[in-house]
Amino acid sequence: MNKKQLFEQIKIKKSFLCVGLDPVMENIPKHLLKYDNPVLEFNKQIIDATKDLCVAYKPNTAFFESMGLKGWETLIKTWEYIPTDIFTIADAKRGDIGNTSAMYADAFFNQEKSGMSFDAITVAPYMGKDSVGPFLNYKDKWVILLALTSNAGHSDFQLHQTPEGKLYEEVIRISSQWADSDQLMYVVGATRGAEFENIRRLAPDNFLLVPGVGAQGGSLADVCQYGLNSECGLLVNSARGIIYASNGEDFAERAREEALKLQQEMEQILVSASLV
Repeated sequence: MNKKQLFEQIKIKKSFLCVGLDPVMENIPKHLLKYDNPVLEFNKQIIDATKDLCVAYKPNTAFFESMGLKGWETLIKTWEYIPTDIFTIADAKRGDIGNTSAMYADAFFNQEKSGMSFDAITVAPYMGKDSVGPFLNYKDKWVILLALTSNAGHSDFQLHQTPEGKLYEEVIRISSQWADSDQLMYVVGATRGAEFENIRRLAPDNFLLVPGVGAQGGSLADVCQYGLNSECGLLVNSARGIIYASNGEDFAERAREEALKLQQEMEQILVSASLV
């Protein structure tokens, strides 16, 4: 899915919601344990309940990898279940020396080899251009580079002052030379609302993947005030606030209710910005 197609889906659904799929067996509703694969059934019901309200799904691969072989099989089957008109993000946060990154790229982009072909993957920039390049070699795929994250320890490195500015600013400035906004996105945490104006100065045309709305306390209004651009330019992720809205038999219905609240708020924002 290219940028134009992604924006079209945003306009059709009046939403820029990304639903994070972070399944934890302990949090799976007990009535699903009767299934051979409770996590897959959980994911499928969440997808069925929210697919008309969101434009992207973001499975966090660690939650699947931790289950070993069955987890990888579940990740593949989850990816297969997501409708083809919805943007798919492998939240894998990979990044290694070139030949290793090439294998990671194959793992998440090359369906012939791995059984999966996500639209995008999250990548750590710390090892530089040669570690990111193999992902960018897939010309019809996206790299979502970690820039300014929502976790408590972000300031340990990301806000470190360099002669040219903060380290995260250098990440955006340098990486923007590796690919254009048709292939490169950035992760910017919703809890970093005050920095969005600065980030848009550095990356005016790139889509931003924004975690941290909801359970982590980020404000959608704050994000959109400075983060919205002429093509929306935002994918706002919510995971726990949607998928764990209930741990009872009504979990899918409650997930839909929470997703609908965000979609309706997003629709108002898009209308106010004359984007729909």
